[in-house]
Amino acid sequence: MTLRGNLFIKMFIAFWLVTVAILGTWMVSSEYFESQPPPEAFSDRKTSGAPHRFLLPIIYNLQNLEEGSLATAIDDVRKKHGVEIYLISKDSKDFLGRKLPPDVQRVAKKVRGGRRRAFLNTPQGHLVAHTIYRPQQGMLRAVFVLPPHSGAILSALGGNIWLRIGLGVLVSGLLCFGLSKIMTNRLKELQQASRRLANGELDTRIQVRDQGGDETDELARDFNSMAGQLQQRIQSQKRLLGDVSHELRSPLARLRIALALAQVKPDSGPEYLQRIEHEAERLEELIAQLLSTQAENTVLDAHIDLVQLLTQLCTDANFEGQVDGKQFIFTSNMEEAIVDSSADLLRKCFENILRNALHHTALNSQVTVSLASTQDGYHVFIEDQGPGVPDDVLENIFGEFFRVDTARSRDSGGYGLGLAIARRALGQHGGHVAAENTGSGLKITVHLPTSS
Repeated sequence: MTLRGNLFIKMFIAFWLVTVAILGTWMVSSEYFESQPPPEAFSDRKTSGAPHRFLLPIIYNLQNLEEGSLATAIDDVRKKHGVEIYLISKDSKDFLGRKLPPDVQRVAKKVRGGRRRAFLNTPQGHLVAHTIYRPQQGMLRAVFVLPPHSGAILSALGGNIWLRIGLGVLVSGLLCFGLSKIMTNRLKELQQASRRLANGELDTRIQVRDQGGDETDELARDFNSMAGQLQQRIQSQKRLLGDVSHELRSPLARLRIALALAQVKPDSGPEYLQRIEHEAERLEELIAQLLSTQAENTVLDAHIDLVQLLTQLCTDANFEGQVDGKQFIFTSNMEEAIVDSSADLLRKCFENILRNALHHTALNSQVTVSLASTQDGYHVFIEDQGPGVPDDVLENIFGEFFRVDTARSRDSGGYGLGLAIARRALGQHGGHVAAENTGSGLKITVHLPTSS
């Protein structure tokens, strides 16, 4: 099974990638929000402790950079983040000589005594004041003028870790829902198709590629195959029921007529009784043949020699066909071919096939019967010189009550059960039968496994 066609591997990789994507998104978003200026409405209001992560590296630079690099660092922060920074000495003057706005002075005055941090919110932004220490200047007050956040959502996410966790849970839920939906769509189709099939819609099928795909595609193809076989079997059973009804109706009708005439004409009673007996025998024969086609669980408790069996059957067929000049020729390069059998089931099987060939081969023609050995059994070939069978119904000739000429009478054509009985018998022996047109007649090929 390839990686592409393995549903387990696909699900594993999909959920794994979703998990990696969620973790990666969380790490990137956390890094982004914590590296941005803190939002005004969600600023840390604690006046002690570590400053915001965004301010930490800036404060470090303000405390440790040389005086010549300090102005450049402050300008870089202003250009990159829009944050204005003022360094205020003890005499309330800016370290870089700039004029202090009133709001900056106000927040800077709040940092006194043991207080190290102060906040001031204004419509133009919010201000954060921190005490810093430079070796040359001593204690200074750094005032950060933070611009207001442009979006409420970004402000909320940047200031509340629980909102970011909730967003991650929501995104992961949506991704997993979509992934599960995609992977279970085929199972939903199978469920709906199974219900339609159970409700009698035998033509129900699932749209699926002919080959490839994962396990769900294989399951869909198996479902289509099962539905097709079920439809074919049910239709065959319906046809069989109709054919049986038709076949039984004719002799029963003749029985009723013969009984009615026997009552009306008592003098002709023996003649009508003979007719009744004849019709009863035909009914019994038909029922026996039907039971033969439906027999199951045959026990192969005997052995039979195909060479001897076919030799005897061809001799009998020659005797029967000599009036019309029909001759059976049997050839085999083996002295014996032993196969498993059950009573005379194989005899009836080959007798039906040979009688079918006898009936359809032309007058003064030959039917060739040959037996050959294969790696896993034996092949028997029976070829007549008759009209053959249309190619589109070759498989149908082994069905119950099938006749190429539907108008043929029962007296001349039989019931159409001989080849069906043969196919069923061969199947019970582990073999199979097929038919093909040769151009000069019909060729029946029988395969039987060797004796175990």
